[in-house]
Amino acid sequence: MNARPAIESRTDAGGCTEVPVLRERGQREVFCGLTSIIWMHRKIQDAFFLIVGSRTCAHLMQSAAGVMIFAEPRFGTAVIEERDLAGLADANDELDRVVDELLARRPDIKLLFLVGSCPSEVIKLDLSRAAQRLSRKHYPGVRVLSYSGSGIETTFTQGEDACLAAMVPTLPQAAADAPPSLLVVGSLADVVEDQFRRVFDALGVGPVHFFPPRRAQALPPVGPNTRMLLAQPWLADTARLLEDRGARRLVAPMPIGVEGTTAWLHAAADAFGVPAARLDAVTAAARDRAMQALARHRERLAGKSIFFFPDSQLEIPLARFLARELGMRLGEVGTPFLHRAHLAAELDLLPRDVRLSEGQHVDRQLDRCRAERPDLVVCGLGLANPLEAEGLATKWSIELVFTPIQGYEQAADLAELFVRPLARRQKLVA
Repeated sequence: MNARPAIESRTDAGGCTEVPVLRERGQREVFCGLTSIIWMHRKIQDAFFLIVGSRTCAHLMQSAAGVMIFAEPRFGTAVIEERDLAGLADANDELDRVVDELLARRPDIKLLFLVGSCPSEVIKLDLSRAAQRLSRKHYPGVRVLSYSGSGIETTFTQGEDACLAAMVPTLPQAAADAPPSLLVVGSLADVVEDQFRRVFDALGVGPVHFFPPRRAQALPPVGPNTRMLLAQPWLADTARLLEDRGARRLVAPMPIGVEGTTAWLHAAADAFGVPAARLDAVTAAARDRAMQALARHRERLAGKSIFFFPDSQLEIPLARFLARELGMRLGEVGTPFLHRAHLAAELDLLPRDVRLSEGQHVDRQLDRCRAERPDLVVCGLGLANPLEAEGLATKWSIELVFTPIQGYEQAADLAELFVRPLARRQKLVA
């Protein structure tokens, strides 16, 4: 390992690792886990996501994805009808028929996910058993897996965690004497993945695998010499299963902003014995470009206050980026679930006076938000319009998940996402 200077942790401010967290339970305003299919189906290019649910599920996905006129999407809904709910039809027979028709029509599919929903869970349809049965029937041409995207107990980003967790048992076992490898875990836009791969290649770090892969057959091996680097903060179950397979998680902030990306790359470089000078030389140009691009946005955001409603689990990394690199003042930073181990490096970089909340009681949080009157509120779609009507500028949190925001080249684009609603509000009141 090479000793390298630690990123400034603002220990004078204390960090917020030991700050008490306000835990709330009550009415929630979040999308269900089905929504994660919108970015997952773009990532795994020969996979198909078959939602076993109601027409409401289909309408949700159609609205979330927009109208796809010129391309056939890689997701659909096997609609549960009244006959299924009443027990007048065998749901398993119906599901087998739909899958057979789908695979006959779409021979490009190599990996099929059966995605559970609230309706399929209500009628106790065992999709895991159905997936095993269908996989035996269609393998090796198609592998069939299942996971739950139900929104009864989860937030929407946990759909990706459930999807990747379902894939972990299918990953090849790396040999015990295999050389160390790096596994980047979490969906990244292809352009971001390519950028990171070029950096790792320049550093001499590798072999490097990304999970999920772009093709269903390109499953990364995992074993005791696998070093795991999380690219998303919501992968609790996936990380646990990979650790059970022998992978060792590298502690790092999320690759958001210049500081977060640098620390994330530092973690990989340290694990592979890359000299500090080499890392600095490889990243210097990208860091300089990103910092120069951020400077103009800092002029617009510095000193502005921001309030985060819990929605995606990206809230803490985003708060760190906005406070430390753009000078924003943090009010409440709410998150649906706080995984202290995975976010330890993030918490250490937050100011001590931040108010952290976990879970949601939407009425109480609305009261606190209204009392603070922040310059900007990050929240879900269901809260944005009412808050805008009350004169508060809002940012849709789901847009921050759908947009490529990781890495140096995307840092200024991410900052601009927070500038736009403030500029719009200024025009409205002018």
